[in-house]
Amino acid sequence: MTPAPDSQSPPSPSFDPGSFRDRTARVFYLDGAVCRGLNADAWDEWQHVSSSSFFQRAMGQGSVVKTETADDATLASASRSGEWTGVLRHQRLPFVSYPYEWSFGMLKDAALLQLELMAAALEEGFLLKDATPYNVQWEGSRPVFIDVTSFVRWRPGEPWAGYRQFCQQFLYPLFLQAYKGVPFQPWLRGRLDGIEAAECRRLMSLRDMVRPGVLTHVVAHSGLQHRYAAATPKVKQELRQAGFHKSIITATIGRLRKLVRRLEWSPPASTWSDYATCNSYDDESSRAKEAFIERIASSRERGLVWDLGCNTGTFSKLVARHAAHVVAIDSDHASIEALYSELKAAGNRNILPLVGDVADLSPALGWRGVERRAFTDRGRPDLVLCLALVHHLAITSNIPLADVVGWLSESGAELVVEFPMPDDPMVQRLLHSRDQAYDDYSLASFESALATHFDVRERLLLPSRQRSLYWAVPKAASVS
Repeated sequence: MTPAPDSQSPPSPSFDPGSFRDRTARVFYLDGAVCRGLNADAWDEWQHVSSSSFFQRAMGQGSVVKTETADDATLASASRSGEWTGVLRHQRLPFVSYPYEWSFGMLKDAALLQLELMAAALEEGFLLKDATPYNVQWEGSRPVFIDVTSFVRWRPGEPWAGYRQFCQQFLYPLFLQAYKGVPFQPWLRGRLDGIEAAECRRLMSLRDMVRPGVLTHVVAHSGLQHRYAAATPKVKQELRQAGFHKSIITATIGRLRKLVRRLEWSPPASTWSDYATCNSYDDESSRAKEAFIERIASSRERGLVWDLGCNTGTFSKLVARHAAHVVAIDSDHASIEALYSELKAAGNRNILPLVGDVADLSPALGWRGVERRAFTDRGRPDLVLCLALVHHLAITSNIPLADVVGWLSESGAELVVEFPMPDDPMVQRLLHSRDQAYDDYSLASFESALATHFDVRERLLLPSRQRSLYWAVPKAASVS
């Protein structure tokens, strides 16, 4: 977000580095608004797309981001060199996330949204020129398509250029999880362009060849890519000359929709997905913890809350009653998948569940490290919950307590943090599995680190006397 302009000069746009690969349009922020500058060709396409019934219907349903044409003043501010013919203004979504942070169900639903939009667009003579999950963001548990300039008019004879991208960034990752039980998140984080067909083929066994979609979309696709690797323009020309018909794309989309709907992943039992019911808290301590967090959360409304190590979202849901938006993140895929399923069934719009290890959160990625922003650079929270997590960071991940607290302070947010004492059963279990001493893991060390960066407003020793909760605010900050 750009700062407010001074009174002597008009505002300047702050461009989103993640949109630089599109040569016809560019996303930027102007006075806090999300805008998109369009060149003459993109503006011409927009005029046709925006007046279509499928697009207006999708935008009205919330499956496409709400978008309007910006006024002349915005155009003048954004395009002083005359590079843009027009400017669009988009609804601002709460928090940007990326597919390598989504659960299986989220990636599947994002894929289905793309295919459904494509099918609706084709009926009116449009298609999506690309098919990347980076064109989808989330409003709570609802996927929202954000790249409106991906819709273009279909030219007779043109194939669907986005098919390869759909396979690499949607279908193959889903196959990996559904058919092999292998998490797709590290693969997508390791390469933003996704999994190549030839790579996916090598990952599939002979037994996998009979699974739905593998022969058609992996084996055959890999062979065709190898055959025509250096002849893409020629192939497109041949397809036009042969009369490549829209019905072929429609049939492909229909088969892909059916295939993706059938893909399922049954998460294996995990320690943490059952943590809400199987933990070391007694009933009195659980009630005291919940009351403490409820009282602080309800003391005033926050805009954005991070729940770090959220597990299945018990406290995310509690805090969401008093906050505009909550980002709930946990490294346990099964827990996030369960939370997403629950939020989706409830139609929740203000909790975003994400898969991520707090000790290894998504860094800046892509060209020059700016194409995909680091997790901590995508929005500053007003409140951070760090419950039942400090001991895992300090012992399991070997991060010194002072570093843990120092990192938490960098958000500039209020903090509700839980410290399990060294005699807590879970801490004892973690220490028992380690072969080194953790002399710095003590209440005195933790409170000293906390006092360095925060003013502690309240402390609560739970009735079990094995865990303490703290409400803290950054030094020199005031909370009304």
